[in-house]
Amino acid sequence: MQKVFNTSNFKETQELGKILASEITPGALICLSGDLGSGKTTFTQGLLKGLNVTGPFTSPTFLIIKNYQKEIPISKSQFPNKSKIKKYKIRNIYHVDAYRVTSRDILNLGWKEMVAEKNNIIIIEWANRIRKIIPRGALWIKFEWLDQNKRKITFK
Repeated sequence: MQKVFNTSNFKETQELGKILASEITPGALICLSGDLGSGKTTFTQGLLKGLNVTGPFTSPTFLIIKNYQKEIPISKSQFPNKSKIKKYKIRNIYHVDAYRVTSRDILNLGWKEMVAEKNNIIIIEWANRIRKIIPRGALWIKFEWLDQNKRKITFK
C-alpha cells in the first residue's frame, strides 16, 4: 500500500515523523531516500522526538551509525493504537547515514546484529545505496522536492 503526503515547511515534515512514531513498533526498519536537502533528516528529527528520544539530532554522515538511546520502555499511552504494546521495549534506535558507504561497509559495522535484534528501530538515510542488504518488510519513504519549502513524501 502506498500513501502520499505533501508538506509545506520543515515543521510539517517533522510532524509527519512524529505521527509515524506513534504507529511503529520495535523491530521497525525505516528506509529513507531522496535528494540532498529533501527532508530526510528533518523527518527523522520528528520521528525521534515522537519516540521521546533526547536530542540533539543530526545526520550521522561522518559517524555513519548513531545509537540514540537504549532501553526505552514503551507504554500503552505512548502507542494507543497498539493493544499489546506493553510487552515491547525498544533496546536501541539506530540512525544510519549510508550516503558515503557501501553495503559491505554497513555489514562490517554490525548490520546483521542490528537487524536481528527485534527490539531495535533502525532508520536509514540514503537507504537506496544499500538496498541489497535491506530485509523485506522495511518501510520505504521517498522524499521529493516540489519547491524550496514543499515536499512530496511517499510511504511504501
